[in-house]
Amino acid sequence: MPELFIPESPMPESATPDERAKDAAASSDGEYRVLARKYRPATFDDLIGQEPMVRTLTNAFRLGRIHQAYLLTGVRGVGKTTTARILARAFNYELPAAEGRPAIDVATVAMPVLGLHCQAIIDSRHIDVIEMDAASHTGVDDIREVIENARFRPVMARTKVYIIDEVHMLSKNAFNALLKTLEEPPPHVKFLFATTEIDKVPITVRSRCLRFDLRRIEPDTLVAHLRGVCDKEAVNIDDDALALIARASEGSVRDSLSLLDQAIAHGANIGLDSISAESLRDMLGVADRSRVIDMFESLMKGDIAAALGVLRQQYDLGADPYQVLVGLAEFIHFVTRFKLVPDTPRDASMSAAEFSRGSEFARALTIQTLTRAWQILTKGMQDMRDSPRPIAAADMALVRIAHAADMPSPEDVLKRLANAPAASPTQRTNGASSGGGGAPSAAVRVATAAPAHDPRPLARARPAPMAESRARLGGLEDIVALAATNRDIQLKIALERDVRLVRFEEGSLEIALAPGADPQVAQTLSRRLQEWTGLRWMVAISREAGAPTLRERAEARDREIMTGAHALPLVRSAMKLFPGAEIVAVRTPEAEPAPTTAASPPAGDEDIGFIDDAYDEDEL
Repeated sequence: MPELFIPESPMPESATPDERAKDAAASSDGEYRVLARKYRPATFDDLIGQEPMVRTLTNAFRLGRIHQAYLLTGVRGVGKTTTARILARAFNYELPAAEGRPAIDVATVAMPVLGLHCQAIIDSRHIDVIEMDAASHTGVDDIREVIENARFRPVMARTKVYIIDEVHMLSKNAFNALLKTLEEPPPHVKFLFATTEIDKVPITVRSRCLRFDLRRIEPDTLVAHLRGVCDKEAVNIDDDALALIARASEGSVRDSLSLLDQAIAHGANIGLDSISAESLRDMLGVADRSRVIDMFESLMKGDIAAALGVLRQQYDLGADPYQVLVGLAEFIHFVTRFKLVPDTPRDASMSAAEFSRGSEFARALTIQTLTRAWQILTKGMQDMRDSPRPIAAADMALVRIAHAADMPSPEDVLKRLANAPAASPTQRTNGASSGGGGAPSAAVRVATAAPAHDPRPLARARPAPMAESRARLGGLEDIVALAATNRDIQLKIALERDVRLVRFEEGSLEIALAPGADPQVAQTLSRRLQEWTGLRWMVAISREAGAPTLRERAEARDREIMTGAHALPLVRSAMKLFPGAEIVAVRTPEAEPAPTTAASPPAGDEDIGFIDDAYDEDEL
């Protein structure tokens, strides 16, 4: 091996490899080095968040079980190329003998100081460590050159190392040409592959390599790393700002350091003594997390106006509508996860207030509501990508979430129908026909299943979005039944006689009062509903006429039934036969079944009673 000239380092021998690498990498003309390069790990001890891989490689080197090819995969910025360079240093680590220290010439991951080849490998200029970008060298000719040169021994180092970045971009023929050499390489050759798309690497290549999946960096680990960099750079930055950077980088160390670089320049540009989260939101175009949570709360309450107002406010402040929905999706995921796993720890990217509010939502909302909101939101985010107006697409996504938040699931509807109380005789006769010859009983049977007079859709009987109420109300009839259940007869009579419904929603009621009604009915009703349901109800008196009162509707139905009964041919004959007779009631077979006898009317006909002292049914 030729003798190397090693210049004296201005750093002491006790300096760490990281410090010596930064010092040696500093440009002589004072050119600024970005933080992502300045603080690139130089040893395995400097790697963060990849402990399983570091432990495996450390044990492999200690046992002498060093593989011929390594495949490093993971998302951007988690250390794939950096790990490859550290491995190249470990393959060729060498130190000459010095006073008080023996010579080191063995592959090892313990590199307390820079070796003979370390700095050249760190700077990507070592002759025996060849870095190739597969994105620009995709053909079989490029791989043929690698294969030809692999036969020759290294010039200076102990091992010749080929680092191929973005290896998945090699052509199919290039991969096939590499297979034989990759399976049986010369003893002095090591291959290190890095890729972000492992599925595009042929299985024949993957089976010949030792694979390591580098993980995304956890937010708390990333925040601690950024805090250390800021301390070294003498940068004053808030913890919330670091959490925002960690969240925006999505687990990528390089992205986080690049954003930190940008934040430092942004803070200096506007003259800030300390970089705050508010200034970073302006720089990144992201929404205020607390306002996103406010928007989520408004959506779950069905307050679409407030939710749209929050979105427009964030948009006017420079937030990207898509990023606002991304933040909303992240919060929905957190609430769902917390509901299923209540002991979920709080990560560093989430404030204590956000964690507390998320836990409250998890206790109040159902899984069905959360999953439905997630599905609508993800569909809305897809629509935003194709829409020429993203803010309009975001508005429509929020509208769908708000209207579906309190919609009962099919299972809830079936349970309500199964647990619904039986209809009263008066309700069962709602649909009696007023036509000339139709039998009232047929109309009665249909009305029992679906009252024709009730225009309310089934979905209006919906659950409270923020609390589990003790009663589910779908209209004024349900409120009257609730008053009867709670034995408030005075309020029940007032509701039937004096209240005309104008508009009904869960938690909100708008009514009109009949002439002569007590004006305190609205206040009393609001207080009673809150006591009975556990929800806050707003009862307002409207100037509109409103629907007829329950008593007026019942009287109209009775008149309609009587008219239908008078129209029956049998009844007309009976009334003609018995002058002065009067129909006092119309009873349905379901309410009072008549015994089946020869004199009984056919099934489905009503049992009509007459008042006449001179005649009885036998004579009829």
